[in-house]
Amino acid sequence: MKYTIITIVLGVVSIASIGAVMSSSGWGDREYEDRYEKEYESDDHEYGPSRGAWLEPRADVRPVKNETYRTECGGCHFAYQPGLLPRNDWARIMDSLEEHYGDDASLDEILAKQIRGYLLENAADRASQSRARAFSAGSDASDMLPRITNTNYFRREHYEIPVRLVRGNSGVGSFSNCQACHRKADAGIYNEHQVVIPGVGKWDD
Repeated sequence: MKYTIITIVLGVVSIASIGAVMSSSGWGDREYEDRYEKEYESDDHEYGPSRGAWLEPRADVRPVKNETYRTECGGCHFAYQPGLLPRNDWARIMDSLEEHYGDDASLDEILAKQIRGYLLENAADRASQSRARAFSAGSDASDMLPRITNTNYFRREHYEIPVRLVRGNSGVGSFSNCQACHRKADAGIYNEHQVVIPGVGKWDD
């Protein structure tokens, strides 16, 4: 019994000593920061621990970096990130530019090749972020052109939002108008806790 008590006391003293060394060397802080960075960099961890709760969430879909794509496609509508659809869907869209959702969006061969390559290389099924990978199943548009709003993941994330707050809202108009409610959509941030619906306010389901 006496031996057991001595063993426990020595163990506590040893742990306390190690803690003191870690604290004095700053190692403990570095370990915490390393763990925090790993958690914060995960797009599933939207805000990080309470210590970093005031920090901005990071992009959970890789932002658009290709200026050719941003200029040519973003000139008519929001430049949707490649990570919002899989390769097959982007290929179908690029193969049908002359009938692009009711418009003729034809491009010359060089531009089309550049944009196609960028979209396919950075598509949802090539993404590292889990929110982008959730879009990799693609759209259930069957014989129609793929739509981000027709993906199962998009529907699951938006089904609780009343249609009147979107289509009946002059400040939004359509579920495809991402940046109207996701104010930082251009940066690839689709954090559900930062959704603000025009004329309605903050939405957090």
